[in-house]
Amino acid sequence: MRSGLARARELALGKAEVLVEALPWISRHSGQTVVVKYGGSAMEDAGLMRQVVGDIALLVLMGIRVVLVHGGGKAINALLGELGREVAFKDGLRVTDDAAMEAVQMALVGKVNQRLVWELDHVGARAVGVSGADASTLVARQADPALGRVGAVERVDTSLLKSLLDDGYVPVVASVAAGDDGFYNVNADVAAGEVAQALGADTLVYLTDVDGFYRVRDDEDSLAVTMGHGEARRILESGTLDAGMIPKMRSIVDALDAGVGDVRILNGTFPHSILLDIFTDEGIGTMFVREGD
Repeated sequence: MRSGLARARELALGKAEVLVEALPWISRHSGQTVVVKYGGSAMEDAGLMRQVVGDIALLVLMGIRVVLVHGGGKAINALLGELGREVAFKDGLRVTDDAAMEAVQMALVGKVNQRLVWELDHVGARAVGVSGADASTLVARQADPALGRVGAVERVDTSLLKSLLDDGYVPVVASVAAGDDGFYNVNADVAAGEVAQALGADTLVYLTDVDGFYRVRDDEDSLAVTMGHGEARRILESGTLDAGMIPKMRSIVDALDAGVGDVRILNGTFPHSILLDIFTDEGIGTMFVREGD
């Protein structure tokens, strides 16, 4: 009996210590704006999705203003496969003709976005689905004729996002943009970076399928815990990055140059990664910072 009581007290003490450790971080981040880019395997697995949206709901309860920007590559690929359409990429970006653009809108705005809104509402975080084309939130031009309807963001109108945040909602933004001649598919990493810059976000988080950024590919010991934006820029310009990492690293560098407080790459498949990184002393991913901060 005494052994059981001792174990219960030890468990309770451990929980109390976690709360004590988190308290200064909660105080520091309350009232801040955090943009979270969500995608990959963490979004495909229903259990992981529920865990992530639960963590976001907790951030909101702690007074953090959260904007969730999402992609949905696997959902787009699945729909294109059902339609008998080819899936093609160039330099890490999806080649998007007019038919593929329709599939992108159907998958991102009609399916993935609404699922995330429902999941967030289900755990008590009031969410509103937003296409980047709504209220000209994201306005883009054609990035490259060879890519078709892939957009390069020209401007971000934050009016709708700020209004939703001020009213206590979590804006859930699908990475579709408006253009003079119709809609454009915007890489979700790029969209999240542009939104973070326009909002003057304190933190930009990329929830991915990896533990962070590895200086040497496939070498777990080379995981960068902290990286200055000067080094990040040199890596981007070195030409050594995988194609899929190029848009993300470019967005990281641009965000830091524009004044975003810090940028983090976290493994969204690891339980509660965003809470562990923001509210504990050690952190668990890679944090990119401006030199001198």
